[in-house]
Amino acid sequence: MTGSSRLFDQDFGYVLSPEDMVVPRYWRHPMMVPRMQRPPQASGMSEVVNDEKEFRMSLDVKHFKPEEINVKTRDNRVVIEAKHEERPDEHGFIMRQFTRQYVLPKDVDPNAVTSTLSPDGMLTIKAPKKALPETEERVIPIEHEATQKLEQ
Repeated sequence: MTGSSRLFDQDFGYVLSPEDMVVPRYWRHPMMVPRMQRPPQASGMSEVVNDEKEFRMSLDVKHFKPEEINVKTRDNRVVIEAKHEERPDEHGFIMRQFTRQYVLPKDVDPNAVTSTLSPDGMLTIKAPKKALPETEERVIPIEHEATQKLEQ
C-alpha cells in the first residue's frame, strides 16, 4: 500500500478540562471544548508516508527530551517509546509515557531504518525501499513443429 496518512490529537499528556470529567461527550458542542478549538496542526500529529522511494513517519514528541525517547526495530515493526518522570507544569505535576508501533512494509529492510529529531520536537523515521531485483533475461527458443500436408 502506498500513500500518506495523518493522525491528529496525539497530545501525549495534555491535561483534561473540568468538562471532560463531568459533561458527557455527546452533550458537548465541539466548539465549546477548548481542546477542539485548537487547529489540528497545534495538536500532536503523526504522519505516515509510504511511497515508491521510502517509508517515512513523523511524530510530535516535543514534551520529551532526546534521552527520554527510544526508537528500535522489532521483527518487522518500528517501536517508539518515550517516558519522562513526574515534573511540574502549568497545572501541577505530570508524567508522560507512550509506546507507538508501526508495521514496516514488506519492501523495507528493518536494518536500514534511521531516525532524526528536529529542534522543535518532531521525530522523523525513514526507511528506504529495497531495490527491486534485476530481472535476468533469458531467450526462449521457439520449437518448430513439422506439419504434415493433407493430400487431397
